[in-house]
Amino acid sequence: MGNQFKDRTVLVTGAGSGMGREVAVQLASEGAFVTLWGRRKAPLEAVAMEIQEAGGSALVQVCDISNPDEISANLKASIGHFGTLDAAFANAGYLGEFKPLRDTRTDDFADLIQTNLIGTQQTVAQCLSHMENGVVLINASWTAGAVMPGSGAYAATKAALLAMMRVFAVEEGPRGNRINAISPGIILTPMADDVLDPEISARLSKHTPLRRNGKPEDVTGTAMWLLSENSDFVTGQDIVVDGGFTLGGALR
Repeated sequence: MGNQFKDRTVLVTGAGSGMGREVAVQLASEGAFVTLWGRRKAPLEAVAMEIQEAGGSALVQVCDISNPDEISANLKASIGHFGTLDAAFANAGYLGEFKPLRDTRTDDFADLIQTNLIGTQQTVAQCLSHMENGVVLINASWTAGAVMPGSGAYAATKAALLAMMRVFAVEEGPRGNRINAISPGIILTPMADDVLDPEISARLSKHTPLRRNGKPEDVTGTAMWLLSENSDFVTGQDIVVDGGFTLGGALR
């Protein structure tokens, strides 16, 4: 185990699988006390067991970020348990149903907005109320700046998150709080598996200069850097981690 995050307390939302899981495990391996949030208890407990068996410390809390009251109650309990909150990875999100925008109805936006936009805003805002010289990292998406047909409603919420992130960064700077975003490209997580069949996945990998799709662990290094003191003069930024997918260069 390293000590880059020794004695720092970090909250990870959506920690039961995918990028959240990988970042949480890596944070713990670097000495962090990690609070794991997610809607399902069993995956969180599996992550916590992995962390604890490696000598780390993790707290499991079932929390649906679409409910501000759950955020508040769980945050209070987490801080009561660990004594402080130093950083947060606002990773939880909802993909929704991919469909053309002309077929997208009001109801299709409801859960996306409540979880991706309002839920993330409430998570970040409530965390920041307990922080000075803290760090928040928001998981956005490459779709906020490039186009995948069918992702219009989802992409709209992620683009709004980036705008919100920049405002947070300016407002919170005087308190020493840093807020950044990471925009993963095609990352093969359980959520992505819901919309990417093997044929589409193969086509996407061929379009990527590095000739492969990403794995959750491909995001970990950038996330760890943005959450650490190594990036202590970086705020209000979005870093795209996509193997070059959004460069849009001609295929060879």
